[in-house]
Amino acid sequence: MVFCTTPDLKTAQVISNHLIDKNLAACCNILPAVESVYKWKGKVEKGQECMLLIKSTEENYQKIENAIIKIHPYEVPEVIATQIIAGSAPYLDWIKKSMKGENGTITG
Repeated sequence: MVFCTTPDLKTAQVISNHLIDKNLAACCNILPAVESVYKWKGKVEKGQECMLLIKSTEENYQKIENAIIKIHPYEVPEVIATQIIAGSAPYLDWIKKSMKGENGTITG
């Protein structure tokens, strides 16, 4: 699972569509209303962002990071990966099949 914040919905959609089209992600969830508080260049900043939850495989991480960095408008985009340690077996299988470009469906 890769997390990435974006400045707006359009950017989130562009990144999501690119990752899905290139079989780098099985699914991208866009959470359209995230309030972020952070320090940037020594100053506390606050802003509305979108959050992407990108479901993929560990093998695709570097390609995902590279794609996001090329597309993303931020100087330093958030690209953080965490392992999925457990999940529904059919769903996890669907993620793997999606990475191979197979048109699987979730059943059960």
